[in-house]
Amino acid sequence: MERSSGILLHPTSLPGKFGIGTLGKEARSFIDFLVRAKQRYWQILPLGPTGFADSPYQCFSSNAGNPLLIDPEVLSGEGLLTRQELVEAQLPEEDKVDFGKVISVKIPLLKKAGEAFRQKATREQKEDYREFLATNSVWLNDYALFMALKEHFGQRPWYLWEKPLKMRVPEALGPYREKLAGTIEFHKFIQYLFFRQWFSVRDYAHQNNIRIIGDIPLYVAHDSADVWSNPEIFMLDENKDPVAVGGVPPDYFSETGQLWGNPLFNWEKLEQDKFSWWIGRIRSNLLLYDLVRIDHFRGFAAYWAVPYGEKTAVRGEWIPAPGKALFETIKKELGEVPVIAEDLGVITEDVEELRDSYGLPGMKILQFAFDPEEANDYLPHNYPGNCIVYTGTHDNDTVVGWYRQAKKADREYVLDYMHTDGHEINWDFIRLAWASVARVAIVPLQDLLGLGTEARMNLPGTTVSNWIWRASRSNFPPELAKRLAHLTQLYGRTRETAAGTGKKTVKVN
Repeated sequence: MERSSGILLHPTSLPGKFGIGTLGKEARSFIDFLVRAKQRYWQILPLGPTGFADSPYQCFSSNAGNPLLIDPEVLSGEGLLTRQELVEAQLPEEDKVDFGKVISVKIPLLKKAGEAFRQKATREQKEDYREFLATNSVWLNDYALFMALKEHFGQRPWYLWEKPLKMRVPEALGPYREKLAGTIEFHKFIQYLFFRQWFSVRDYAHQNNIRIIGDIPLYVAHDSADVWSNPEIFMLDENKDPVAVGGVPPDYFSETGQLWGNPLFNWEKLEQDKFSWWIGRIRSNLLLYDLVRIDHFRGFAAYWAVPYGEKTAVRGEWIPAPGKALFETIKKELGEVPVIAEDLGVITEDVEELRDSYGLPGMKILQFAFDPEEANDYLPHNYPGNCIVYTGTHDNDTVVGWYRQAKKADREYVLDYMHTDGHEINWDFIRLAWASVARVAIVPLQDLLGLGTEARMNLPGTTVSNWIWRASRSNFPPELAKRLAHLTQLYGRTRETAAGTGKKTVKVN
């Protein structure tokens, strides 16, 4: 990675007329904003279909895309929806996503598009669809059946279905494949729409020299097609219930730790199979993104296992994981992969050794730096070059919100360290990140806008009012792009400036 910078903004947070950000013109407009601001990266959260609490880290599939991101106007332009249907599907442009309302409007609209496709699709379109089905059959068939069964059983999780279906008895699944054929086909079709639109947005980004940083959660949701379809690679008992679940011990975010509830991997089984599930997962994500951030990277060295049924993550234990064997296999099968290690939380020497032995950049969070009582690796003067610095992540409060609630001693340390009066504390943080030696600097859009706690994306350990923040069309004025572009040029993070000099680079062939 060259010295560069970018903005973190999940597509659900884009503005637009349909209650949630989509993969249409607003996504392209944001890419245009990145270009004007002389940025190189657009970082996003996982793109999967969200399940529990609408979290992109608790998806129904590690392979599927979120159909709520499909843009109706693109479908209208392709003749799959009428202008009247678009008008009827529009929702007020508010600063929060109401997922329930969006689902109630978007899914019926997508069903209309599916019916129109069946009636109007050209020969070339039908062939394109058949090719999509064939290329993605490894995961798509099970996923579509899984979603159809969930719909049939009132959205209940698979582990509460009738036992023959829970255990995937072939004689029990057969009749449902026939009975639910229409619903199964619908879920395949909307995946086709999602990926066609996503690749169009990705290609537009590439045309404008913008690279996309995607996100791979270490774990998958318990209620997912992955666990239902591949129970052998997870730590489940004979009844297919988890033996233990994932989380982290008490830390900066929570005094009782974070209990995620995700089933743990059966690493012994995965290693016997030469990590084929993980190889496929990395390979498919590298088709979607230019770089991938692996969330909770430390779980590849050792993971926190909490007995199933515990109410908090306090009573758990660290269990070693075969991270080195996994990454050796990845390197052998895929070569040098562009991975960012999310190395936050309880980081021990084995995690650092695994990260550094493969030259993977780690993460530095400025909000973690300012404790006057102890030195830490998050202060910029302690950074190695091979890292990515963030003002904050999706799990942090905004910079403004954090500063307002920080202890007096911490605020005084901030002002002294940055030699500022704190009048525009968000820009002080951005300047500090951009000036650092970190290879890449990333700012969440909320921090670029100087918003407070009301714009926070997620509060770890809670399940209410997360993932819902949205930008407005007015949040992307030319003067904002110009101001960020100036800092980006000043600190040598553009293609035109040499690192640390601000002078033009001379390319010698």
